Amino acid sequence: MTPHPRPAGLAPEAPAPGTERPAARPMPPLDAWMYRDQNSGTICLTWCLVAWFQGAPPSLPELRGRVLRRWGHHERLSLTPGTPGAAPDAWPEWTPGPDFDAGHHVVESTAPDGLEARAAQLLAQPLGPARPPWQLHLLPTDEGFALLLRTHHALLDGVSAITLLRALLDAPAPAVPGPRARPAPGRAEPPRLGPVRALADLLPRARPLPFHGPVDSRRAVGWSRVPLAEVSTARDALPSGRASANAVFLAATAGALRAAGATGRLPWLPGVCAMVPVDVRDGDGPVVLGNHYATVRVPLPAHEDPRRRLAAVDGFTRRAEFKRRARAQALLVASRPRKHGPLGDALGRYANSPLYSSLLCSSVATHADALGIGSSRLVGIGGLPPLGPERALAVTMFLHDAHAVVAAVTDHRHQALAARLPSLIREEIHAMRP
Repeated sequence: MTPHPRPAGLAPEAPAPGTERPAARPMPPLDAWMYRDQNSGTICLTWCLVAWFQGAPPSLPELRGRVLRRWGHHERLSLTPGTPGAAPDAWPEWTPGPDFDAGHHVVESTAPDGLEARAAQLLAQPLGPARPPWQLHLLPTDEGFALLLRTHHALLDGVSAITLLRALLDAPAPAVPGPRARPAPGRAEPPRLGPVRALADLLPRARPLPFHGPVDSRRAVGWSRVPLAEVSTARDALPSGRASANAVFLAATAGALRAAGATGRLPWLPGVCAMVPVDVRDGDGPVVLGNHYATVRVPLPAHEDPRRRLAAVDGFTRRAEFKRRARAQALLVASRPRKHGPLGDALGRYANSPLYSSLLCSSVATHADALGIGSSRLVGIGGLPPLGPERALAVTMFLHDAHAVVAAVTDHRHQALAARLPSLIREEIHAMRP
């Protein structure tokens, strides 16, 4: 997701005292699409947010109490997915659960083979259908400990997870005006997606990469920490003006794929396209949990010159229509009827194919300074997204305080790429600097 200033607070979700919990309700279309995709072959729509800390870990009872106090009033974290009746094609529902169960959701974990291996293992395990689909794992590391938030993507997006993490930690940055889930009454005309643009967004534009095809059931994870000063210096590489951090990440990913020989050798095919999630919340209210984003395809140029790649990506993402396009797509998805049909299911499969986009690239920023638990300081955050049915690669960059963490997720057959790509991206960021 493209980074934007974010508040520390969450929108209130708790029901008023003395009121009953609401009954089951249909999932929004984006939630429903990801819930149904969970059963597509070896696809697991679990994703993970990893947060590293320097210092002594809290005890498990202390962490559970903190989670209960700071997250327990949010209804979103009590929702359980399901389908009404026995009909397999019924539209899925969210059912609010009983009281918050910190004992189930907050657990201690071990990483005998290292944190990367443990994260890859948890990423590949579906969350059970009988409870709200999320867990927070407390794991030891060489320098302190890590918190790993594991959640079904139907429940939370990246901005939601970052906001929950900030609410959990001490000394958050002062709250600033932030995003809301939907426009308030009386706002300007919502963005429209013209017929030409709508058709262009459906046409195949992406190049299938050499490793595309059905993914296996195991995952491989790699990450690299990049000083934020290096990202900031790379942003100043363009004579036309300061580039966005997201453009630096996308241009560096393009160069890393090129350096890894992972872009294929068929130049007459469409280019490499990244599917980039864009947050579509409004900017004048507290963050609402859930999925509030749309994806925009961004061409990743294959130029050898890193600054030329950066200029091309930054020019594309800076266009005024970029955010409007995402908002229009989000409104289009939200307006879909709550039923399944052959055309919608076919379009869903196509949107998951390598012809639609070559890989997922997502960046998120906390926009916060020092955060921690007690005397233990948060030193880095990494995002590990799910893979698509035929796309065996996802890359993220999560920014916090003095560092950015670049992470890559592949299926197990391509674990060498997961291990190599984050370091290559860091090298490409370094090469952009003026």
